[in-house]
Amino acid sequence: MDAEGILRGLNADQRAAVLHDHQKGAQLLILAGAGSGKTSVLTKRIQYRIAMGVNPENILALTFTAAAATEMRERVQTLFPGAGVRLCTFHSLALYMLKQKIGGVYAYEMVGFKKPPVPQESANRDFMDELSRLHIRGLKFNRENLFDDSYAPSVTHRIAKLRQSVLESGQVVFEDLIFQAIRLLEGHEEAREYFHRQWTEILVDEYQDINPSQYRMVKALLGDRKSLFVVGDDDQAIYGFRGADIGNINRFCDDFKESTLIRLEWNYRSTPNILHLANDIFENKPLRLRKVLRAGNPKGSGGNPIFRENRAPEVWMSDTPIEEMLKIICRIKELRESYDLAWKNFAILVRYNRQRVYYEEVLRDAELPIAGEEIDGEAVEDGIHVETVHASKGLQYAVVFYAGLAEGLTPGECGGSRRERKKQLDEERRLYYVGVTRAEAYLILLYCKQRYWKGRLRNYRRSRFLPRDAELSEGLKMPLILFKIHVVVQVLSYMFAHILVLPFVMAFKHKEVNLWVDKKIQCFARFCMKVLRIDLSVEDQAILGRVDWTRPVFVMGNHNSYADIPIIFLTIERTIGFIAKAELRFIPFLGFWMKKIGCVLINREKGGGAKLIREAMAKGRAPRLFIFPEGTRGKDENMVPFKSGGFRLAAETEATILPVYIKGSGFTWEHRKDSSRCKVSVKILEPVDVKAMIAERGTIDPRKDLMHLVRDRMEAAV
Repeated sequence: MDAEGILRGLNADQRAAVLHDHQKGAQLLILAGAGSGKTSVLTKRIQYRIAMGVNPENILALTFTAAAATEMRERVQTLFPGAGVRLCTFHSLALYMLKQKIGGVYAYEMVGFKKPPVPQESANRDFMDELSRLHIRGLKFNRENLFDDSYAPSVTHRIAKLRQSVLESGQVVFEDLIFQAIRLLEGHEEAREYFHRQWTEILVDEYQDINPSQYRMVKALLGDRKSLFVVGDDDQAIYGFRGADIGNINRFCDDFKESTLIRLEWNYRSTPNILHLANDIFENKPLRLRKVLRAGNPKGSGGNPIFRENRAPEVWMSDTPIEEMLKIICRIKELRESYDLAWKNFAILVRYNRQRVYYEEVLRDAELPIAGEEIDGEAVEDGIHVETVHASKGLQYAVVFYAGLAEGLTPGECGGSRRERKKQLDEERRLYYVGVTRAEAYLILLYCKQRYWKGRLRNYRRSRFLPRDAELSEGLKMPLILFKIHVVVQVLSYMFAHILVLPFVMAFKHKEVNLWVDKKIQCFARFCMKVLRIDLSVEDQAILGRVDWTRPVFVMGNHNSYADIPIIFLTIERTIGFIAKAELRFIPFLGFWMKKIGCVLINREKGGGAKLIREAMAKGRAPRLFIFPEGTRGKDENMVPFKSGGFRLAAETEATILPVYIKGSGFTWEHRKDSSRCKVSVKILEPVDVKAMIAERGTIDPRKDLMHLVRDRMEAAV
């Protein structure tokens, strides 16, 4: 398969990652949201580089489990059978390195081994006995850290005999291999140059899970080169108890000053309402590393109707575990009958193994099949999955019952100093996020007020992680004129309040101003939906993933209301400006925000819109503009005649046109009849790549080739 074939099917962000040029963009950090196809990106990056002529033996890809390495190797070799890419875990790489012969000497001999290293299972108890025998006390470390070089000289001297015995016997534990590989790379120039020649491109999966020693190993393997390609998700860093340091991914852009950051935010697993909940989990997260998951059509969306329903996550409160289990069993049976779901489509997730045992026992008593359980000597495959959230990472299920959403269970008990408790609680929040994003179509969060735990009956408070009541209330009924006054006051107050905050953002977080504006625009749009009492649904949002947002994009939609602006903000889920009359800048607060979001203000008598857009492009900005092609706002749901001006702009700037059809927005304000809730739907249509069209045809007629094409698509969507 050629290079273009490898890239086929990737969204714009995935494609940018696979095509990344290290010489221009230096090291690359990919923040890959849950369900965003990170394994596919890693695999295709390796395939693409091989297709570009890179020797497979010069590519090194590091993963955390042998199973993940095997899966990636199989994917790579579907296109390049027998490709000698080294795909392995950190520990197996370190062992491989120590067994290489460099300049006639084995690498393990360079670091002091008398015999080839042979990994053994960690024996911390025997190690502690050995410490006691040698009268070494008061040292707070385990066997895994015996060769850590960060100890004070006095400590190093006291453990020298233990280290020497390992070097003489070759009986190592896995972490010894990492420390010795670091010694080899940092202390022996000949070995360092040997491995730098061996691997010219380095890729690392699950970067958020590497510990400090693995980080040093990666840095030593890379040297002063730029060819580092790492994928990770700081929101799924859940192995701090194993020594993983989330700081490695948080500091990446500081450690590598010239590096590039790409976010993978299109989720191909879950429905939009599940993703809305997932995004709210990290509402207060620092802006620089924030991601917004967007629904890219879950894998089951074309089949079972449960995916098309886009169910909102539910919170079930029960007084006792018995009441809770009766609800779970009834709902499982109901869903199986209504949607023809297999048992394996259901999962019960818990925080602790002890909880898992309880749910398995109850399911057995109810004679429901459990995955992995043995019956008559054979393992059940089509059964309900009951597992810890840690074990569920990387998996997904159509229906998830997330149990134990109570303080002390989820989040689990956090101890130690205030700083330690905060660190643990942050990891518990990330673990909750992992659990939420295992659900594909239907998520039920379970809170039980009372249950037996560790031998006694306990009362529990609901988890701080549980969403606030998501039920939309009708709100206070009021006359229409009062409702409109209420909306105007609320919206203007919101806009003014955030103008007051902006100077502080610019003073103390000036590098994050654009990110702050992006976030606040989305918050503003949601606020508008709330005060206007709009229930918004978006169809075919996954099409947005096929748009190249690094080029000018003109979103063209029918126009029925002032509410169309915040509706489009939420539909596109990006900051987007619009073309408007220049005099609008004098409206209080509105002019300020129009400038911030990149609106183009045109004097209708003088024109010059294309010139303004080209000037923005010359400054390195790719305009994203919402354009109403209709001559006037429609007075009903029917579209009025289009004007060709916006299409001429699209042709002159070789933009991408993204048509959208809005239904029902006129009844949110201009034609509103009362203060009750109203429904608005938006359908995203196939984009029109004007640049590609011009390249194919040579010249195009904006009115004939663009305007009529877009209008036809909108009319077909009605």
